[in-house]
Amino acid sequence: MADLSQQEWAEQLQADDNAFILDVRTPEEVEEGYIENSTNIDIYLGQEFLDELEKLDKSKNYYVYCRSGNRSGQACALMNHAGFENTYNLEGGFMNWDGEVAE
Repeated sequence: MADLSQQEWAEQLQADDNAFILDVRTPEEVEEGYIENSTNIDIYLGQEFLDELEKLDKSKNYYVYCRSGNRSGQACALMNHAGFENTYNLEGGFMNWDGEVAE
């Protein structure tokens, strides 16, 4: 797992043709906007979150974010434990995101 600044995360994501953007926020938070092309799996789902992770392709590079960077850090740790090798946590989360936002 790597904690990346907003700029590092965005630059690395843009250059990565094997990227998967994972939003681990709640559905209510997602309604306020999200990073384009992201997939939402709410980390608060507990076991269901882990079950959903198992369906994902472990060979992808995962760019993970939440509201502030805390839950996404936890998600990255869980993913690494589950066998995902490349996970990148967005420091500061969606609150500090200054890139494009979809609604």
